[in-house]
Amino acid sequence: MSENKHMLNIACCRANTSNSNVAANNSNNSSSSSSSNMAGGSNSTDLASLFECPVCFDYVLPPILQCQSGHLVCTSCRPKLSCCPTCRGPLGNIRNLAMEKVASTVHFPCKYSTSGCSVTLLHTNKTEHEDTCEFRPYACPCPGALCKWQGALEHVMPHLMSVHKNITTLQGEDIVFLATDINLPGAVDWVMMQSCFGHHFMLVLEKQEKFDSYQQFFAIVQLIGSRKQAENFAYRLELSGPSKRLIWEATPRSIYEGVQTAILNSDCLVFNTATAQLFADSGNLGINVTISMA
Repeated sequence: MSENKHMLNIACCRANTSNSNVAANNSNNSSSSSSSNMAGGSNSTDLASLFECPVCFDYVLPPILQCQSGHLVCTSCRPKLSCCPTCRGPLGNIRNLAMEKVASTVHFPCKYSTSGCSVTLLHTNKTEHEDTCEFRPYACPCPGALCKWQGALEHVMPHLMSVHKNITTLQGEDIVFLATDINLPGAVDWVMMQSCFGHHFMLVLEKQEKFDSYQQFFAIVQLIGSRKQAENFAYRLELSGPSKRLIWEATPRSIYEGVQTAILNSDCLVFNTATAQLFADSGNLGINVTISMA
């Protein structure tokens, strides 16, 4: 009996020792894996830096061409150059397949990383992401103003207030957007700002001449904010007259998207000249605008 107990204790000790070794190995593996992941992230950043164009400092992405000495330059800058910007040798048309293969494994930072975007992605997904990146500069939201201004979201309102001072701003959730002289010939835009819920909204009425003097009106509301912020609101446009009413309800678009896509897809309040005349008073058209939280 004593001998069996002794043997059992030895077996337990061996089991504990084995479990201890397993735990130690797991700990070492975990530590090694963590170090490997950190190194992987660092390596990806280091590798991405190898693809920097010496001219514009953007990334040289496939198809990758090199000069006779192996130097790279991006496809945007290459047509503008007469020689290699690094060695001044001839550019040539040598395809660097090895660098293209490496590029397919590297996660590149978004081109708007300096504006706050932290996304890194494969070069095959880079362009698609950057086309819709929330950190991309915002364009001036004024339709038909030919304003080429671009800047960060927080600078949009200061820009509108300093450059487009003629835009009227009304306070409150319910206002009347009055478009005057809707019978003016040609394409015309009417713009007004509405301020409520701590945000600013731009109301746009656009008249377009389609064909044979056929005219259409497009009314839409856009938020001076991001697409994510726009999802928190809803708007209602209403044309009203004796015994008749025309209503459109939707989520405001972000100025990031602009209004032209919505107009092309008729994703807004659309009506023709005959309808406009039904609700107009002496050539002026009033649109009731209501903003609410979604």
